[in-house]
Amino acid sequence: MYRHPTISNLSNEVVVELKKVTWPTAQETRSATLVVIITVFIMAFFLGIFDLFWSKLLNALYPRLPAG
Repeated sequence: MYRHPTISNLSNEVVVELKKVTWPTAQETRSATLVVIITVFIMAFFLGIFDLFWSKLLNALYPRLPAG
C-alpha cells in the first residue's frame, strides 16, 4: 500500500534535490532575460503589423454600414 511521505521527509527530499540544481550565474540570467525581452518586442511588432493588415483587409471587405 502506498504511504504518503511526512512533511519532514518531503522537505528533506526537497533540500537534497535543490542541492543538485545547477543554478545559472548572474550573467547568464541577464543574458537570458535580454533575449526574452527582445523576443517579446519583436513578436509584439509583428503581431501589431499583422493586426493592422488584418483590420484594413476586413474593413475593405466589409465596410461599416450606416447606423439606423
